[in-house]
Amino acid sequence: MSTTRTNSFRRTNSDHFEPEVADDPQAQRRLRGQLEHIDYTAFASNREVIGQVLGSADAGKFQRLAVAAALARSRWVSEALAVSGPQGLSAEQVAKLSQLRGAYEELTEAYEAMRRMVERGYLTYSTDGSR
Repeated sequence: MSTTRTNSFRRTNSDHFEPEVADDPQAQRRLRGQLEHIDYTAFASNREVIGQVLGSADAGKFQRLAVAAALARSRWVSEALAVSGPQGLSAEQVAKLSQLRGAYEELTEAYEAMRRMVERGYLTYSTDGSR
């Protein structure tokens, strides 16, 4: 079982069926082949759909997400500093901080998702900026 932990949530990849140990090696090979076929189908589908939607990744796209995340983080922390003090926070201030933090976390997750897409081969990375 593998677990991916991020700042906002934990994703566990243990939802795959794990059969009981079968004594028949031929049945085990057949099952492994079927599972590999399923995994390849998912890979090919991801590669095709993601490629159509996003084109290819390049340094410019990663930089746009990184800058957006950095701006969102700085707005969130700046607002936290502006409202912090001995008087406590109002419900509206807490809601605004939560919204700003949510924006930062979403942009960070999008950056990580695009990086995983490149890592897994769903999205090609172009070093020359062409599609």
